[in-house]
Amino acid sequence: MSRIAIIGTGISGMAIARLLHRHHEITVYEAGDRAGGHTNTVDVTIADVRYPVDTGFIVFNKKTYPAFCRMLDGLRVASHPSSMSFSVRDDVSNLEYKGGEDGGLFAQRRNILRPRFWRMLRDITRFYAEAPSILDDPRSQDYPLSQWLETRHYSPWFIEQHLVPMAAAIWSAPPQAIADFPAQFFIRFLANHGMLQLRNRPQWYTVSGGSRRYLEALIKPFADRIHYRAAVQAVWRHSHGVAVQAQGDRQDFDQVIFACHADQALSILEHPHDDEAAVLSAFPYQGNEAILHTDARLLPQRRKAWAAWNYHRVPGAEDQAVTLTYNLNILQGHNCPKPLLVSLNPQLQPANEHIIQRIPYAHPLYRPQSVAAQQQHSVISGRDRIHYCGAYWGYGFHEDGLQSALRVAQSFQIAEDWS
Repeated sequence: MSRIAIIGTGISGMAIARLLHRHHEITVYEAGDRAGGHTNTVDVTIADVRYPVDTGFIVFNKKTYPAFCRMLDGLRVASHPSSMSFSVRDDVSNLEYKGGEDGGLFAQRRNILRPRFWRMLRDITRFYAEAPSILDDPRSQDYPLSQWLETRHYSPWFIEQHLVPMAAAIWSAPPQAIADFPAQFFIRFLANHGMLQLRNRPQWYTVSGGSRRYLEALIKPFADRIHYRAAVQAVWRHSHGVAVQAQGDRQDFDQVIFACHADQALSILEHPHDDEAAVLSAFPYQGNEAILHTDARLLPQRRKAWAAWNYHRVPGAEDQAVTLTYNLNILQGHNCPKPLLVSLNPQLQPANEHIIQRIPYAHPLYRPQSVAAQQQHSVISGRDRIHYCGAYWGYGFHEDGLQSALRVAQSFQIAEDWS
């Protein structure tokens, strides 16, 4: 039995702690006062009814979240179908529409008379048809998305009013950062998630009672091993193991698992190997402020355009962080008389009387060097008693964080078991 420190309590940290706790002596460090990372359910009471509102991780599907589904089954945590839809409100070009077949495309009636809008729709169909061709082209490994789109002469409206909003919403990334995403990485994600088809897309689900239900079940056997408000200041290797200093207290361990963000791991680890520093520095992050609120002014102006995900472009803010509003009444199926909303970086701030909570999050951004660095996991993880897991080793989502934890568990010869 080894003494193992786990730094971070997002999906990766909690999963690897669960898998290791029966076989090793674990100590889990969490800088904040709660576990879960992006798994963050907030109770909102309206008209004497309590609604568990997810503010970070919200939805999954059974096709591209296989490990997460196995974990839910093993933990006996229930889920129910979610309704996914996407809208764009562009106050720069006075455009508003919602995808789908319920008339939302023409919620703004003038779209019928806009040639640029019809060109955008044609380009959407064309993109879905020809984008997969890049996946088998080794020359396109490092091709920026903007360059690929330019060579194929996609219209500005398709790029600015559809593809960039969709990508910025998926990765919670600044719109201007999408241009630098590797085209192959981006298109492979869309293909894997069934997003390059107009029909028969995967059914999405949400955890019944909020995502904290799976978190509670996951950490129950080792809850007493989690140290809260225990920010780790430094980690260093020495001749007999690895030292961890948190809140001025030093503890020595046989192994350390970094289950935090890549930039956090690099800032904590003293004297990293050259390749560790090179790999971890290849993953930049974008800070995003999430505001839980009930102000419907942040949704599209036309109710027929209200969607589960609502992108908002504001004049003068084109180079700012993504502005996006999640409608949790739709996503989680809440039957609430007020709109339960989570807005990321809203340029139009909710009225104070509607604000419930402000929550900081951070999401990885991807560049060609990030994708190249992902291939180096086996080079740096497990060497000299330090391991790495986190969603940044994949596409940045919950399934990626869990798969990364399973990969580290395998290095300890621990099988997947959620019972």
